[in-house]
Amino acid sequence: MLTSVEIDGATGLPLPTPDATGDDLFKMGLLYSTGQGGAPLDYVSAHMLFNLAAMRGSLEAKVYRKELSQEMASNEVAEAQRQAREWLATG
Repeated sequence: MLTSVEIDGATGLPLPTPDATGDDLFKMGLLYSTGQGGAPLDYVSAHMLFNLAAMRGSLEAKVYRKELSQEMASNEVAEAQRQAREWLATG
């Protein structure tokens, strides 16, 4: 069970809380990268979460982020990075 997760009231999607750990963020990235746990299959969101997890110390997230970026277009990676910066700014 993810402890630092909230459900977006408008979309019903799992979202990280500001106190989410690297491990929490990594687990959420896995949900979005596989389309499980109520999350849609969304590589941009998964990359964003792996990026945030890596910033919070998850070594596994760095590996998954790199692998996932090879499956994405450059504009998708750029959007994931923009979303990560936005989340950090509002968190």
